[in-house]
Amino acid sequence: MIPHFDQVGEGQQTPPQNTVPNVPAVMLDHVSKWYGQVIGLNDVSLAISGGVTGILGMNGAGKSTLLKIIVGRLSPSSGQIRLFGTDPFKNPAPYHRVGYVSESEKMYDWMTGLDFVATLARLHGMTRDEARERAMHVLNFVGLTDVVNKELGKYSKGMRQRVKIAHALVNDPDLIILDEPLQGCDPLARTTIMNVVRELGAMGKTVLVTSHILSEIERITEQIVILHNSRLLALGNLHAIRELLDTIPHRILIRTDNPRKLGNAFLPHEAVYGIRFPNPGELIIETNNLSAVHADLPAIVVASGIPITAIENPDDNLESLLGYLTEGRA
Repeated sequence: MIPHFDQVGEGQQTPPQNTVPNVPAVMLDHVSKWYGQVIGLNDVSLAISGGVTGILGMNGAGKSTLLKIIVGRLSPSSGQIRLFGTDPFKNPAPYHRVGYVSESEKMYDWMTGLDFVATLARLHGMTRDEARERAMHVLNFVGLTDVVNKELGKYSKGMRQRVKIAHALVNDPDLIILDEPLQGCDPLARTTIMNVVRELGAMGKTVLVTSHILSEIERITEQIVILHNSRLLALGNLHAIRELLDTIPHRILIRTDNPRKLGNAFLPHEAVYGIRFPNPGELIIETNNLSAVHADLPAIVVASGIPITAIENPDDNLESLLGYLTEGRA
C-alpha cells in the first residue's frame, strides 16, 4: 500500500484547482513501461492537479520514464494515462496545453536565445511579430532579458536551462514538466529557477519537477511523489514525512575547536542518546528527535561559549528518506 501524507505544513497553501472541475491535469491508472526484460515503470497510479509537485527518486528510479510517458515520448506498456481528462494517445489535443523541459537536449548553439524561443512560438502558429513579443515575455520571466541576443553556445549551464524553460512556456501551457532543471547549475541559477517554478505554481499552473536531491525539492514545494525501483513509493506532503522522520535515529555533525566540551553541554538533553568524536574538530550528536535538538541547539551553543564553524545533518537526504519508507517492506 502506498503511504499518503496528507497533512498540510505550516504556510502551505491548498494547490489551485484545475480549470476543469474534478478533472486532474495528470492521471495515471496502473501504468507500466518495460524495455524487454527491464522495467522502467511498474504499476503506477496517481492524480495531480494544480501547484508544484516534486518527483523524487534516485537515478534509475523511473522519473524520466514517467515524464516521457506523460508528454507522449513513450507509450505505456500497460495501463492508461489521461491529460485533462483525455487519453492523449487517442486524441493529441491535450499536448497543446503542455510545456516540457527534458533532462538532456541538444540546442542550436548558433541561434540567439530570442531566435530559439521565437522559432518555437512560430511553430505554435504565432505570427512573426507575435512570436518575438511572446519570446521576449517568457525570456524576461526567466531572467534572461539582458542576453536575448547572445548565441546559445555562449550561454552558461544555468542560462541554457532557463532558456529551455522559456521555450517550454512560450505556448502558455497549463501543465509544465521539468526533468532535473537544476542539474549542473550554479547557486545563483538554481535560486532563479526555483523562484520561477514557485511563481508558476502560484499562477495556478500544474508543475512537475524531478530531482534526486531532497533539499532542492524542499525549497520548491512540499507536495511530493517518491519513486523507488520503478514503483510509486509514497505521495503527499513532505512536511508530514518530516515529522515522521524526526522520530528515527539522526546525526547532527558540528565542527568546532573544542568538540569534547561542547559534547558535554549536549549530554543532559533528553533527546540526545549519544555523543561521538569521529575526527579532530568534529562532534556528532545522536538523537531520536531531530527537531527538539535543533530547537535547543542555538541556546546550548551560546551558553557553552564555544564557537562553531559548521552544522550539518548527514541523514537529511533522499537516501535516508528512502531507507525509512522501505524499512520492513519487500
